[in-house]
Amino acid sequence: MSRSLAVIGAGAWGTALAALLAEKGGQVRLWAFEPEVAAGIAAAHENKLYLPGISLPAALEPTTSLEEAVFGVDAVVFVVPSHAAAKVAAALGPHLPAGAPVITATKGIEPEKLRLMSALLEETLPARRGPVFAISGPSFAVEVCRHLPTAVVLAGPAGPQAAALQGLLMTPTFRVYLSEDRCGVELGGALKNVIAVAAGIVDGLGLGHNTRAALITRGLAEMVRLGTAMGADPRTFAGLSGMGDLVLTCTGALSRNRAVGVQIGQGKKLADILAGARTVAEGVGTAKVALTLAGRHHVEMPIVREVCAVLFDGKDPRRAAMDLMERAARPELDRA
Repeated sequence: MSRSLAVIGAGAWGTALAALLAEKGGQVRLWAFEPEVAAGIAAAHENKLYLPGISLPAALEPTTSLEEAVFGVDAVVFVVPSHAAAKVAAALGPHLPAGAPVITATKGIEPEKLRLMSALLEETLPARRGPVFAISGPSFAVEVCRHLPTAVVLAGPAGPQAAALQGLLMTPTFRVYLSEDRCGVELGGALKNVIAVAAGIVDGLGLGHNTRAALITRGLAEMVRLGTAMGADPRTFAGLSGMGDLVLTCTGALSRNRAVGVQIGQGKKLADILAGARTVAEGVGTAKVALTLAGRHHVEMPIVREVCAVLFDGKDPRRAAMDLMERAARPELDRA
């Protein structure tokens, strides 16, 4: 596979992936929604809005035109926030080259129709497109750009194209594993953000390391429960896109979702937190989606339920923590 690529979405993660690919050589175009982001990358080789302080490769080509971004490319990486994904995908569709595989790197679920990003892309993009893959794993954008060792999972149909994309993304400091469990990989990337909000609330309340460790572990159990009900392989959640990303997002200081939770635990209001944020914390919107999916698939997700109650119903965070602790006793491995 040649190296003419488009990255759609110039947030921190999209910019990091575009920089990674541009450093490997070939032509890489980065589509930005904001004209000032594209202009800043062109003029100063820096995304000052979403990835300040990181020098980007001179070969990276920014654009605000979807048509220009994907013209003649061999593959497309889609990194648009979940709430805007359907609109951008619809606009992208008429310009997508025939046969071009699409990789979604968005860690969220569409809020309106409750679709995973791969399903949204398959249903929105034209049938002439190539297969849709998903990439996820513990990967803070700034650390990828600083060439700190990172490992992720690329999920999709097995075969030569998957192997070619794996090779296309791999670098000495960015290791890519393959999986056929696209559903599990995507759910892990989305649901861990909700648990990270909860972990941040725990830290904001000052409840200690024991509480956070229990929260992460029981949060993983909820992720497995919903994933299994939706057809994912439960083993996927023990891997990089599940436990790996969950631990990173629940404990790392760079986690946007954890930061929202910390502020909630400290007594700040969600509306005020979001009003002052430039970047998207996917876990806030995904919490509602996850609770709806839990009801649809008849699975219990008490942590997700309490996160929703705190974020959207004004429940006191400390009361939510106590309600989780005071639930009826049960076996650890009982999936009911």
